[in-house]
Amino acid sequence: MLGTIVNTACIVAGSLAGSLLKSKLDEKFQNALYGALGLVTLALGTNMCVKNFPKSEYPVLFIVSICIGALIGYALDISGRIERAAEKRGVSRLVQGLTASCLLYCIGTLSIVGPIMSAVYGDNTYLFTNATLDLVSSAVFAATYGIGIMWGALVLFCWQGGIYLVASLLNSADFFPEALMAEISIVGGLLLLSSGLAILKIKDLKTVNMLPGLLVPVLFYLLKALLRF
Repeated sequence: MLGTIVNTACIVAGSLAGSLLKSKLDEKFQNALYGALGLVTLALGTNMCVKNFPKSEYPVLFIVSICIGALIGYALDISGRIERAAEKRGVSRLVQGLTASCLLYCIGTLSIVGPIMSAVYGDNTYLFTNATLDLVSSAVFAATYGIGIMWGALVLFCWQGGIYLVASLLNSADFFPEALMAEISIVGGLLLLSSGLAILKIKDLKTVNMLPGLLVPVLFYLLKALLRF
């Protein structure tokens, strides 16, 4: 768990540094950061999708995942519930930043393979690399949205900790096949694109409502594995 602890600590440290920077920035500079962060989020989402499309074994799966995720999210009104709770606390804009930052922290090869390598082989290289990237990105997000971005550290710890725990119990690195990681990355990339559009105020697609779509590839591959037996 050392790598995950370091990764979590880097997000906390980056969030603290970024929030201190935010307090010293004029509004025009904060607006400039919003624009830059929106473009970066779009670029990262596009890269994640394009890089993983060729690895997909089921090219239609990401479409089904996004659609099912959106239907579930809208049926449960996930975004509406969160937005209403955030408005009561005066942090409605923070939710937008947290959604994008948590996707960035958790969806990707380093954050998925890292805890598996740590649990099975004791190799924290992936997680230390991810920690360095998250240190910088959390500072930028916190400079834009404030100290609340630090909550992303808890999300990352639960995400990587869960993967680490499963890998430790199974003592295998094969439970998360590359094809599944590709499918999750494509869906995650689309969600990042959606977040980027919202940050740039082009179109708010209620990204939070589509988050259940990340579970669809996992359930699909789990069902596929069970049917083999």
